[in-house]
Amino acid sequence: MTARSTAADEHGRGQDRLESKVLRFYGQDFDEDARLRTQSAQSAVEFLRVQSLLRARLSPGSRVLDVGGATGVHAEWLADDGHAVTLLDPVPEQVAVAAALPGVEALVGDARDLPFAEASADAVLLFGPLYHLPSRRDRLRALAEAHRVLRPGGLVFAAGISRLGAFLDGVLERVASGDPHVDADDVALLNDGAWTNPGPGFPGGHFHSSAELADELRAAGFTEVSVRGLEAPTAVALQSEAPDAELSAAAVALADRLDALHADGAPTRPGVADLSAHLLALGTRP
Repeated sequence: MTARSTAADEHGRGQDRLESKVLRFYGQDFDEDARLRTQSAQSAVEFLRVQSLLRARLSPGSRVLDVGGATGVHAEWLADDGHAVTLLDPVPEQVAVAAALPGVEALVGDARDLPFAEASADAVLLFGPLYHLPSRRDRLRALAEAHRVLRPGGLVFAAGISRLGAFLDGVLERVASGDPHVDADDVALLNDGAWTNPGPGFPGGHFHSSAELADELRAAGFTEVSVRGLEAPTAVALQSEAPDAELSAAAVALADRLDALHADGAPTRPGVADLSAHLLALGTRP
């Protein structure tokens, strides 16, 4: 057996283990819909910002593929807005919930092998697949599939978990409990974004920097690439706050103003987006 085949086999086994955890976590243990709607002020801001960024860019009556769409928390309002929405997710339990939503077609499937024709969609959402694929090769494969099924001029919206945001969240949580240490796993997370969780809970995967996420979209052939921080620097503070309309509106306004730093040719401010818990990359199929 060659070194290359050994590495490929190990990659496959590692991905299989992660996928099994993903299926169990999202199928039995976790409610993504509740996370975005009721869990915290941070999650509410994430949801509102996604709505705002998509509504500003989608043409009326767009054909939208919601890849990794869970139970349809975004597919539902997109269908209500008049778009033709097909959701695809690897977790059968989540697909069953999404299939009951009015105007939403829901399928079980894999972001790396989309069952859709070339140039058949106006927009592809990847809200979840990239941060559950530890291998850059697999992430580029998912992005290439999104590129393939988009029409020329079509848009991709790809979410990532910010590695800096995750680092700050973990370290500050320990500080609050009187344990102000930084360990080797924290350093590794900052260096390469790899994160594994051998125990219960969030399955792990890959956390991005904004620069890395943009690079992956460009490597897959997308142009006009930009990366936004969904919650802005308020992410850590809002995580412990209950959803509150006034607080959410203020945080969304701040994030919108920070987005404006990238508009109209203004210089990019490195690191601003990375202070968010979640990143959203936007790209166009030429």
